[in-house]
Amino acid sequence: MPRLQFLVGELNDAFRESRVDELAARSSEFAPGKPLNEALAAVVAKPRTVKHRTFRTYLGKLPGSISEALRSTIHYALQTDPPTLVTFAWAPAYDYEITVWQAPDTSETRGGITVLLKSRYPTDRHPIR
Repeated sequence: MPRLQFLVGELNDAFRESRVDELAARSSEFAPGKPLNEALAAVVAKPRTVKHRTFRTYLGKLPGSISEALRSTIHYALQTDPPTLVTFAWAPAYDYEITVWQAPDTSETRGGITVLLKSRYPTDRHPIR
């Protein structure tokens, strides 16, 4: 869990206001049909590192509906002009869950999207396996 929490922090760093334009230039990596685990793992770590492998493996285990909801949310956020900021959080849970909410921009401040992912600890075996 500490490693997963750390990686979510890395995602938040990459999606902060001063860096989100860099990701927006790579928005095609999050287009429909693209593998989310490869694109998002590359955001937090260089390929062939323990961090990259850990996050890629975790993301690869997400159920398809949750993976696709996450991919499409990121793609949408990076396609807006200016790119919409995204904040990520993770919490332990029995099964996989995703909660997404969006605060719209106002005349005074930018809004943003928050994504809460829930899952078992990455090393926990699910009881039905």
